[in-house]
Amino acid sequence: AALHPLDQTDIDLAEVALRSTGPHLEVCDLLGVRTAQLHRALAAPTGDPAFGSEDLSLLDQRSLHQAMRSAAARSLGSLRRRVGDLPPDVAELATAVLAREADLLDRYKPLRERRLGGRRIRTHGDLHLGQVLFTGRDVVFLDFEGEPLQSITERRLRRSPLRDIAGMLRSFHYATLVGLRREEDRGLLTSGSEAAARAGAWGRAWYGWAAGRFLGAYLREAAGADFLPSDPTALRTLLDAFVLEKAVYELSYELGHRPEWSWIPLAGLLDTLAAGDDPA
Repeated sequence: AALHPLDQTDIDLAEVALRSTGPHLEVCDLLGVRTAQLHRALAAPTGDPAFGSEDLSLLDQRSLHQAMRSAAARSLGSLRRRVGDLPPDVAELATAVLAREADLLDRYKPLRERRLGGRRIRTHGDLHLGQVLFTGRDVVFLDFEGEPLQSITERRLRRSPLRDIAGMLRSFHYATLVGLRREEDRGLLTSGSEAAARAGAWGRAWYGWAAGRFLGAYLREAAGADFLPSDPTALRTLLDAFVLEKAVYELSYELGHRPEWSWIPLAGLLDTLAAGDDPA
C-alpha cells in the first residue's frame, strides 16, 4: 500500500539506503528548512499591505472546494473523452483513475465542512525542483513571479503555504518517474523486466524517503507558525487537497500538450488516493 509522506517524516532508513542516497536526502532536509524559512519571512508583518497574513476562513475553504471540484470534473471529463487515444499502458491508468472519480471528489469535501485552521500568505506560487538552485552548500529559490498563465492579480493573492508544499511533493514524484523512464529510453532498463520492476520499487521507496524528509524538515522548522493548521488531521486534509489539485492541473496540461506523459499525474492521483484510503 502507498504510504503518505506525513507517515515517513521520521522513518529510519537501512544502511544500504543511506549509503546510496544519503547525500540527496540531506539536500531534501535543507530544502524543507529553507522553504519553511521562506514562508515565515513571507508571513511576517510588514508595512506593505501586500504582505503579512490573513485567516484561512471557512468561506475561503468553500471557495477552494468549489474551484478544486470544478477543475477535477473538467480534467476527468477530458480524460474520459481522450482515453481511447492514449497508449495502452496510459489508458489502463486512466481507467483506474476514472473508476475512482467519486473518491477523488470526496477528498475535497472536508474543506467545506469545518474550518481547518492556518492562514493565507504570499507564497512562491510555482514551487518545484526546477525553481531551485543547489550551490553545493545551500539552496536558492528562483522565479517568484508565480504561475505564468495567471493574471498578476491572481499571482498576488494570499494562499495557504501548503500549496507550495504540494507543488514540491509532486515535483519529487515527477523527478522519480521521469528518471526511471529515461533509464528505459537509454536502454539501461527493459520495460516489464525483473530489473525494471526492482528499479521501480526502489524509485517508489526513494520518492517516499525524499518527500518524507522534505516534509519533516519543513514541519519542524515551521513548528508553531500560525499559517499551518495546528491539528494534524486538518493539516493532512488540507495538504492532500492541494496535492490532488496539483496532480489534476498536471493531468490537464499533459493531456493538452504531451498525452504520452499523462501517466505521471495519473500515477500520482492513484498514489495519493491510495495513501489516503482507510486501511480498515
